[in-house]
Amino acid sequence: MINNGGELRTRIVPGTDAMGTALKAAAIAVAALAVVGGIAIGITFAVLSTQTTAPAPPELLPLDWWKHCVLYQIYPRSFKDSDGDGIGDLKGIISELEHFVDAGVDAIWMSPISESPMVDFGYDISNFYKIHYEYGTMEDFEELLKKAHELGIKVLLDFVPNHASTESEYFINSEKKVPGYEDYFVWADSPGPDPNNASVMRPPSNWVSQFGGSAWEWSEARQQFYLHQFAIEQADFNFRNPVVRQEMFNIMEFWLDKGADGFRVDALPYLIEADPADHNGSYPDDPLSGIIHFEPHQLGYTIPLYTKDLIELYDIVYEWREFVDKYLEDHPGDTRVLFSEGYANVTMTMLYYGNEEGAVGAHFPFNFDFITDLSAKSNARDFVYIILRWLTYMPHGGVPNWVFGNHDNNRMPTRFRHNMVDGLNSLNMLLPGVAVTYQGEEIGMRDGYVSWEDTVDVEACNRGDEDTYHLYSRDPARTPYHWNNGTNAGFSTGERTWLPVADDFKEINLAKQKEDARSHYKVYQALTALRKEKTLAYGEYDIRALSDRTLYLVRSLPTHNTYVLLFNVADTADTVRLDRVPHLKLPATVYVSSVHSNRLAGATIDGEQVTLQAGEALVLKSDPVRFASLIL
Repeated sequence: MINNGGELRTRIVPGTDAMGTALKAAAIAVAALAVVGGIAIGITFAVLSTQTTAPAPPELLPLDWWKHCVLYQIYPRSFKDSDGDGIGDLKGIISELEHFVDAGVDAIWMSPISESPMVDFGYDISNFYKIHYEYGTMEDFEELLKKAHELGIKVLLDFVPNHASTESEYFINSEKKVPGYEDYFVWADSPGPDPNNASVMRPPSNWVSQFGGSAWEWSEARQQFYLHQFAIEQADFNFRNPVVRQEMFNIMEFWLDKGADGFRVDALPYLIEADPADHNGSYPDDPLSGIIHFEPHQLGYTIPLYTKDLIELYDIVYEWREFVDKYLEDHPGDTRVLFSEGYANVTMTMLYYGNEEGAVGAHFPFNFDFITDLSAKSNARDFVYIILRWLTYMPHGGVPNWVFGNHDNNRMPTRFRHNMVDGLNSLNMLLPGVAVTYQGEEIGMRDGYVSWEDTVDVEACNRGDEDTYHLYSRDPARTPYHWNNGTNAGFSTGERTWLPVADDFKEINLAKQKEDARSHYKVYQALTALRKEKTLAYGEYDIRALSDRTLYLVRSLPTHNTYVLLFNVADTADTVRLDRVPHLKLPATVYVSSVHSNRLAGATIDGEQVTLQAGEALVLKSDPVRFASLIL
């Protein structure tokens, strides 16, 4: 075995009866290297005669904790309320930490818990060093860290570097031009009054906010515009200012010193905007999209050429990676991680991993392809193509990850179909790398209905109205967690919750699914338990569509059981041939199945073909692959 640059070199020495007499006295060595998603494995066996000796188990390198973890996103405001005010809090999370152990979760990351006016529910931070009062105190956070770590659960925080609340001291001081803060944000002069209304100043450019309207807001106090790529109350930091960049290091160091295990880093594509120095001293207009049904104030009217995915932003991410790696050197322990968030095309997304010149970026960028590129209308070939696209573009040594939902998008069962929940969770858990779960996916929670009167999402309020708000609202994916069938689904004892509890909580809740003989939660538990198998942590993968309706995913590792996922993503039944599935040896055993499948765990599959119901998924356990099949 040779460990060279993080890769484990492998030697395989085969022997056959056809070998000549002269070769029988000597072994023939065949060098091979097997790397799956940045995970190196080593395999060794030798033949010293015509009789092949039994293969030794693969020699496996220990994995860093994050490379094969189940990562669970908590939306704190909706997870568990401990004091009856209708708002989730840190003590509520502490009270339910055992849930993550029971569910098989390795790490949690919480959406922002820092002090905030809550215009964008925590993503408008007014003090990066304090806990928001509705969520608790710093002592509560320290208790959460302590108890989570005692349970073996890592804790990640949501780091929001792109912008700060206009109620922050940073912005207040910058607006007043307090020395040292003058250029903390992106300020710009107006080109002059609006010709149609002299009392209104024209913005520096035609840039449109992600929440609709101009991305520029006039400050009477400073007599300049400031940039806000999101809400008016979320002013964009100026990352060309070294003081700002240093402050980001200070913030990360503060929370790492507290014991946080890393960060999910928010909204990275918007960190850097065009430099006026490159455009005759002014901010250039974005080109028009040409889509006629958009008006100038609407997102989509322009193409964000100068406001998104600028190449300079990646250098900042690379600096942050250097910082956390240096922090690990100075504070030995488990790896502290950076997971980056950014909706971008595959080429720009992969740059978050690092670049061809050797720079190293985030430990991984979140993979939103299941959210942006797949839906209930997608067929099996679409699924396979999207999965392989990430694995193809991912740089050597990268670790893949799979995200099926989050607080910014409709819930997984709503975007796809209700009968696909177990199949989608199976796909998430069996693919190589990191499996990401948004709170509620383990029990198949769907979008909750939120009326216009109850809508609080700033994006829906800014971009929509009573008739169109539902097109933009993120509130349905943020409704409170369903713990049981009691008052407010067990989320809160209060008379009112910050968002209404979804109407289906009596049928879909954790307590019921723990009691039911078959449930989404029990399937989820079986899948997270399966991830402890070496095959899933280290094994090769093979994925392909058997038809437009059904795909297979094979995970194999010599001397360890092979696991095969069969998943019908269509809305009609499908019959497929099993002899087309590589490494599947029959008879095979059902390890776990969708709750609506007529095949139970432990059932035997021995026929040449199998019929899957609409949305049905089967995870099969088969005998180990042979070394010869790998050599071929």
